[in-house]
Amino acid sequence: MSVVETSAGVRTGLFIGGVERHTGEVLSVVDPARPGVVVGEAASASAGDVADAVAAANAAFPAWSGLSAAERAGLMADAIAGIGDDRDADAEILSLENGKVRLEAWVDALVFEIRWNLALMLADEVEASKTLPVVPGHIPVSTEVSYQPLGAVTIIVPFNWPIAILGAALPHALLAGNTAIVKPPPSAPLATTRLVQRVAEKLPAGVLNIVTGKDENMSGLIQNTDIAKVCFTGSVGGGKRIAEMAARSLTRVTLELGGNDAAVFLEDAILDDTHLDRLYAAIYDSTGQICMNAKRVFVHRSRLDELVTGLENRLKNVVLGHGLDQATTMGPLHQGAQKAFVEEIIQEAKDAGADVREYGTLPTGDLAGGNFLRPAIVIDPDPGLRVVTQEQFGPVIPIIPFDTEDEAIRLANDTWGGLCGSVWTADPDTAHRVGSQLICGYVWINDHGATRLDLRAPFGGMKQSGYGREQGIEGIRAFQDTRSIATIDPQALANMAH
Repeated sequence: MSVVETSAGVRTGLFIGGVERHTGEVLSVVDPARPGVVVGEAASASAGDVADAVAAANAAFPAWSGLSAAERAGLMADAIAGIGDDRDADAEILSLENGKVRLEAWVDALVFEIRWNLALMLADEVEASKTLPVVPGHIPVSTEVSYQPLGAVTIIVPFNWPIAILGAALPHALLAGNTAIVKPPPSAPLATTRLVQRVAEKLPAGVLNIVTGKDENMSGLIQNTDIAKVCFTGSVGGGKRIAEMAARSLTRVTLELGGNDAAVFLEDAILDDTHLDRLYAAIYDSTGQICMNAKRVFVHRSRLDELVTGLENRLKNVVLGHGLDQATTMGPLHQGAQKAFVEEIIQEAKDAGADVREYGTLPTGDLAGGNFLRPAIVIDPDPGLRVVTQEQFGPVIPIIPFDTEDEAIRLANDTWGGLCGSVWTADPDTAHRVGSQLICGYVWINDHGATRLDLRAPFGGMKQSGYGREQGIEGIRAFQDTRSIATIDPQALANMAH
C-alpha cells in the first residue's frame, strides 16, 4: 500500500453576517486512517459567537422572507453557480477528515449541488395557497390558507455524508424564506465549511451563516428563542438530546436519525451480479457508516447459501487503506470509539458461537494505527445479539434465514427503528405487497442504499428513526407554517340570520 501524501494546513473560520470570523481557540481535525496526523483546524465558536450568528440570521430574515420565492430562487441559483469548480479539492479534504474513499467524498459534494437545484425547481409551489369557499347556510366566510416561513433555522449535519445531507434541508429552508445557521460536524468540519461559505458569500449578508465548535458552546443554536426550528441528522441518542433541549423553548425539530434497516430477500429474489453488487454497496458503502445502509439481511432459507457466496465473492476483493489511495476500496471508520464498538459486537457474536466470517487485510506501516476493521458477515446469529438488535454503523452485517413471507415481515419490523427497508423479488405485486407492510419511511424494490435514493421524494423515518420529512415539497413545507385568513361574507351571514 502506498503512503498517501497530504496537503496539511486547511483552516476554516466561522461565517457570520457575511463576514469570516476567526477564533483564538480551534478544533484540531485528525485523519481517521492515521490518528494523530492533523489535517486542519476549524474555528471553535464561543457562546457569544453563536449568539451573534443567531442575531445575524434574524436581522436578515425580514428582507429575505420579503422576497418572492422566484426572487429567492434566482439568488440561490446564482449562489450555487460554479460550486463544482473546487469539487476535487473538497473531496480530498473530506476524504482526509472523514476517512471515506475519494470517490464517495466527490459524490458527497455533488449530491449537495443536485439537491440544491432540485429544490429550486419547486419555487412555483412554495407560495401556493388555496381558498375555502363560503358554504351557504353553514359557514359564512371565505378563507385563504397559505404558507409562511418560520424565521431563523439551525441545520446540524453529521460526519458521514455532511455535505450531501445538508443538501436535503438547507436549500429547502432558504427557498421557503428562512435564514439559516449551519453547524458542520466537529470531527469533520473542514470541507463542509469551505463549500457552504462559498455559497454564503454570494447571498445577502446573514442569510446563510456557519458555526463550528465544541458542542458545549452550541446550545444557543437550539434553545435561543430566536431560533424557529432545528433540523438535526445524527444518532438516536443525539436526536433525543436535541429534542429535550428544544422542548425547553418549544423550538420545532425535524430529526433524521439512525436505522436498523432490513433487506428482505424472498424465495424468488434475483441474485445475479447486478443485484448482488447493489446489495454489497447497500451494506458496505462508507464502511457501513450510513443511516440508510442495510443493517439486517433476511433471506429465504433456500437462497441463504447463494446470497452468502455472492457477498463473499465481493468481500474477497476488498482493499482496506487510506481514502486517497486509488487502490483502496474501503477506508477506516471515522472514530476510534465506533471501531471499538463494532469490534465488540463482532466478538460477542463469535463468543455466542455464530458463524462470523471476516475478509481483507488490515493496513500496515503508517496506517497500522488507523481505525480500520475487516468487513464481516454473521450468518444465522441469535436474534438477541447486538449485531442484530443495534445499529452496527460499521462493516458488518447479520444474514438471517426465514421460511415464510409472514415471518420475514415480522422479523423485519421487530426493531426500534423505521428509517428504510427493501424487498427483493422477481414479482412486482409481491414486492409492493410486502413493501407496504414494512414499518419505515422509505422502501426500495430490488435495490437499497443512499446512492439509490430518489432525491425528489420525501425522506424520513418512523419509530425512533425520527420524525419530519426532508426533500421535495414536503421538505419545503417542513420549514413553513400555515396561515388562514378568513373574510366574512355579509350576504351569507345575513342569510343565516334569517
